Amino acid sequence: MTARRARGKAHPAADLVGRVDALDAALELGSDALDPAGVVAARDIVRKVQERTRLSGQHTVVALAGATGSGKSSLFNALVGADVARTGARRPTTSRPTAAVWGGADAGALLDWLRVDSRHLVDGAHGGADGGTALDGLVLLDLPDFDSREADHRLEAERALGLVDVFVWVTDPQKYADARLHDDFVAVLSAHESVTLAVLNQADRLPADAVAACAADLGRLLARDGLPGATVLTTSVATGAGIDALRARIGEVVAGHAAARRRLSADVGTIARALAAGVADGETNSELLPTSDVDSALARAAGVPVVLDAVARDYRRQAVAASGWLFTRWIRRVRPDPLRRLGLERAPARRDADDGGDVSAALRRSSISAPTGSATAAVEVATRSYGRAAAAGLPPRWANLVEDAATDGDASLLDALDQAVTGTSVAARRPLWWGLWNLLQWLAGLAAVAGLLWLAGLYVLGLLALPRPETPSVGVVPVPLLLLVGGVLLGILLAGLARWLARVGSRRRRRLIAGRLRQSVAGVRKERITAPVTAVLARHRTTREQLSRAAR
Repeated sequence: MTARRARGKAHPAADLVGRVDALDAALELGSDALDPAGVVAARDIVRKVQERTRLSGQHTVVALAGATGSGKSSLFNALVGADVARTGARRPTTSRPTAAVWGGADAGALLDWLRVDSRHLVDGAHGGADGGTALDGLVLLDLPDFDSREADHRLEAERALGLVDVFVWVTDPQKYADARLHDDFVAVLSAHESVTLAVLNQADRLPADAVAACAADLGRLLARDGLPGATVLTTSVATGAGIDALRARIGEVVAGHAAARRRLSADVGTIARALAAGVADGETNSELLPTSDVDSALARAAGVPVVLDAVARDYRRQAVAASGWLFTRWIRRVRPDPLRRLGLERAPARRDADDGGDVSAALRRSSISAPTGSATAAVEVATRSYGRAAAAGLPPRWANLVEDAATDGDASLLDALDQAVTGTSVAARRPLWWGLWNLLQWLAGLAAVAGLLWLAGLYVLGLLALPRPETPSVGVVPVPLLLLVGGVLLGILLAGLARWLARVGSRRRRRLIAGRLRQSVAGVRKERITAPVTAVLARHRTTREQLSRAAR
């Protein structure tokens, strides 16, 4: 883009500080999931922006960069109006950057940061017909040849190009199509169009009618490199043609005092877009993913089926003990409690670490057998499938982080599941029918005992040949016998019916406790699996949003 077009636009780097902060935030959040080389380059850019913005805002650093023999040192001297840069036929001529500074503002700290030792303060009598005032604040650098046969020279040119504010690519009729210029420099820095100028130097070597064609061809190559708005200036130090036009164009760039921010802004945008290749366009909502397979696998590993079987057995044991036949129910009472055998309490102590709750309850472990290998493998498969579903569409590094977050369960996960089981109450309201059956069993038992005692008394009176009172009867059946037989039969009938009700009730109790245990296991899953996965996805979302802001 020409300097005139850049000056006519609204300030493109007005939010530079905010964009750098966004890039820095993205690096803090996602550095472990982004391209390592890109992260290093981005940190360098953040540091460069911070350092450059602390230095002089009154100066604009313009670099003349070109290949060997392009005449940039001669062009540099022509712009300065004095023989500052060393020129000659022997190559390479320029080994270290040379600086020319216009204006009275001190540029020492800036040149120290640029590591430029050769410095020249341009006299007001030089630098153009206006005495150089239009160029006040310009720091013009003559860089070593970027295609020098000396490696140190090439590295120095590349280092300086990474710091300057404006690029002036100087080429000549023989090398303007050089692949190294276009592929390694111009194309790489194509995002910096607003701070890029192109100069076809040594135009005096071409016939007058060939200068425009050659400049047009150079413009075509620049457009292919990604600079469709670039304007090519033609110059000749030998004839002085184009020198004033180049000086004026540089003056336009310097006058805005925005070139540094534009260059830094382009750097931030370029690296942010490169890093954005390491994030997806969006994320899966982990809260909406199906979790039934994970919960089922966790419940199996936690021994929930074993607990539910014990709950059902305990219900039947208590039901028979409360409503079974009065003369045999004690057998159920002496049988071991299936819940206590598992180390479970019907009403576990409330655990509240913040309120200094029952520490022993918090440390309690059940006696449930450790999960089998197949149960552990099922947890691994289910959590990995959940992680893959949550990572759908993410780049490999982010997907690996999500899967690791979902499968990072070790012994602590099993401990958390055990704590969830032991912390779940298996108590429930005592069924009303137990009390009713207990009353009926006592009535039946008392009737049987009364009938037995009545008959025994009559038998004893008969043995003693004592007169027996008249025994009432119902039809032909004596009342004592009716009480005995009826009480026994009723008790047995009630006991059988109680067993059937106990089986039905045990299934209901099992479903009730199963719901509680599912909630407890789901709580562990949310804390140990869903929450870590959600945290990684949130990191990805924030990283993506920050990179998008930095790339604007």
